[in-house]
Amino acid sequence: MFQTRNRKSRYLGAVAAVLGISLALAGCSAGSGSASTSASSSDDGIPNVSLSGVTKDDALAAKLPASIRDSGVIKIGSDTSYPPAEFETDSGKVVGSDVDIAAAIGRKLGVKTEFVSASFDGILPALGGKYDIGVSSFYITNERLKSVNMVSYAKGGTTLLVKKGNPEGLKATDPLTMCGNTIAVQTGSTQEEDLSGFSTKCTDAGKKKIDAMSLKTSTDAITRLRGGTADAMLAGQDILGYAARQSEGELALVKDSYAQAPTGIAVAKDQTDFAQVIADALNELIKDGTYQKVLKAWGLGSTAIEQAEVNPKTTL
Repeated sequence: MFQTRNRKSRYLGAVAAVLGISLALAGCSAGSGSASTSASSSDDGIPNVSLSGVTKDDALAAKLPASIRDSGVIKIGSDTSYPPAEFETDSGKVVGSDVDIAAAIGRKLGVKTEFVSASFDGILPALGGKYDIGVSSFYITNERLKSVNMVSYAKGGTTLLVKKGNPEGLKATDPLTMCGNTIAVQTGSTQEEDLSGFSTKCTDAGKKKIDAMSLKTSTDAITRLRGGTADAMLAGQDILGYAARQSEGELALVKDSYAQAPTGIAVAKDQTDFAQVIADALNELIKDGTYQKVLKAWGLGSTAIEQAEVNPKTTL
């Protein structure tokens, strides 16, 4: 899940280079104590979410692992190429809905939060060592729960991003419509596994297999779709909805979706108590409305959950 990369904005790659829109991005809150002053959008469209009202809960802070209490920082592994959840500005500042939620959790626990850019498929194996937690729009799956703890923080769902008018007639809930098409997907994602199964359904039905184009980042996948080398991209409906809105009508979101499961913050398997502290902090933010304010500011209000849980039941 982690990789070294240049400081150039991944958001610009996804929106300006990919969609042909020139945006100059400014930063917003990326750690406890660095929140901006309002919940409105700045002139460049990046939400300014104030976290000034979030105060430390001493009882919860006392339950943090000693290493984090001593350092005063929660190090977060994240694939920062996934707008609007987490992405970079030209200056290298990481922004997004996940960044603001993590910063609010940090303020509640009295520590700073530091996002470390990483490749998606390397985050979970590095938890408890290089990274304290993983925040990268992870679906909570039974397979992942075998190796890590996960704290639910949003609703998820998978669908397709296609060219305007959906010329191939693709449906996310009907794999047979994808047969013979090239579908871009991010390496290490649940959707990559889904495509393998979908392709088998195609060949079992006597149709052409799906050409799965596995790429390191979601922005790479959007680039291939816009360039015509991919017919669609399969991913979470939050990022794809955002990409469609930014494309000025060039791309469209397929309305049907599947895998309606929660997304989660990942914590090392032997740190269940730490995971519970994060869940408790998040539930305080749900109670006081901070959580909902962040999601609404980023256009993700429909993904809000009523309660954060450690290792909740999942259909995936």
